[in-house]
Amino acid sequence: MYYELANPISAFLNKPKEDFTRDDLLKVIEEKKIERITFHYTGIDGKLKELKIPIPGRINAEVVLTEGERVDGSSLFKGMIDTGLSDLYVVPVWESAFLNPFDNRSLDFICRYINNDGELAPFTPDNILLKASRYFKERTGIELHAFGELEFYLFYDSEGQMYLPLKQRGYHASGPYIKTGKILNEMLKEITQIVGSVKYAHSEVGYIEKIESSLDELNGKSGEQLEIEFLSVPVEEAADSLVIAKWLIRNIAAKYNMLATFAPKPEEGIAGSGMHIHMKLMKGGINVTVDSDGSLSVNMKKLIGGLCEYADSLTAFGNTVASSYLRLVPGQEAPTKVCWSDSNRSAMIRVPLGWSKVKNLASIVNPNYKEPPLDFDSMQTVELRTADGSASVHLLLAGITMAAMWGFDHPEQSFEIAERLYVKGNIHKDPSLSESLTELPANCFESSKVLNEKRGLYEKNGIFPPSVINYVINYLELQKDKNLQKEISKLKGKSKIKKLRNIRHKDIHKN
Repeated sequence: MYYELANPISAFLNKPKEDFTRDDLLKVIEEKKIERITFHYTGIDGKLKELKIPIPGRINAEVVLTEGERVDGSSLFKGMIDTGLSDLYVVPVWESAFLNPFDNRSLDFICRYINNDGELAPFTPDNILLKASRYFKERTGIELHAFGELEFYLFYDSEGQMYLPLKQRGYHASGPYIKTGKILNEMLKEITQIVGSVKYAHSEVGYIEKIESSLDELNGKSGEQLEIEFLSVPVEEAADSLVIAKWLIRNIAAKYNMLATFAPKPEEGIAGSGMHIHMKLMKGGINVTVDSDGSLSVNMKKLIGGLCEYADSLTAFGNTVASSYLRLVPGQEAPTKVCWSDSNRSAMIRVPLGWSKVKNLASIVNPNYKEPPLDFDSMQTVELRTADGSASVHLLLAGITMAAMWGFDHPEQSFEIAERLYVKGNIHKDPSLSESLTELPANCFESSKVLNEKRGLYEKNGIFPPSVINYVINYLELQKDKNLQKEISKLKGKSKIKKLRNIRHKDIHKN
């Protein structure tokens, strides 16, 4: 039986997406009267691209589903590959098939890039992540699973508005104080049906009654902060889910004449938008993040040690614009120090509640609970809280995977790091503790330097080609924010406010 929010193609074919065949997809095309196939793939800018292919007959569909199409790699990866070696194939991943919610005559796919030799193109972000994931599993016998928390703002015209939310009090608010609830419902529906790995959605802390900006599409609008949190899947699938979700969110927002932005810090004094990444370790279909008593496993502590060792360089993939470092400021929930803790939002890595030590909680609050206890695997994860919406999602998750691999390759060292960097309590209220911890980079320039120093980890075994690391370093340096804080400190009044707004708003459509 398929529920209403199940993948419509799975429901139509009565089979899980993992079992889709070419003949299945041809059946969908013929019976759903599909006019075109749309290919999607992630470019170097982190956004979903598309290629529309008309289907006048069965043979056309067969060829496209089997052989893919050709694209210009030098345009999709501008500055990374030469125009003389630019052609790439984009080939559909059949299990990714979905009905386009904005075009009812299109059957859409996520594609992988393949080069002239019939190999996965080594420099594309999705293939880098795929290589990293396979490398980790081959070396450890364990699968790394992940999911993201996607925070964003919806901006809209707000003339004559009533029931205004309180500043910084929007967390889990409901209507009529939150005006975007119906639109969030639509986003939740479409993302769930297409990627199938959504946990929940809610309003977040931030609310902006009226924003000032030099951008006409933003100026004078009200903004509500929302969050969609996903479910755990293999790490390579997690990246595709986040990129598709961003595409859906923007398109649905545009349909209602709203602007969706994942910008790290759209306004001073208002909550910034992070993209926290959760991870768990899976072996034989079992979550081995925790031991039988619910405590963190040795393997997960190795992973934490690896993340702590490479946390500063991971900002190169997860915090890629100058405004990222207006969110990562001391004393706020966004972390600036390398450490980890349990259920502690002041720490860089958090171990949230995960139903590891207690289960069947309904029996506590329901006197008539007579059902047998549910038997399900631990849902425990570990959360890295540094990244924001500017992240290059595939490269970030590939970097996380390689940092985890380092932890497994250096078990004694990584375990010692994890033991040493465990903290208790709010680190911002303990100056001696805070001062003893290593700081994360304070700007893109520092992040680029750290990445260059630690690039050997990412380039190991050919996972990250040197050209990709060079590209990321160059991109960060082009942010020209080395002396930004000094420049800002010299400004006062309106000049300072204008400078900060320009920094925050120049990347409202990043990634």
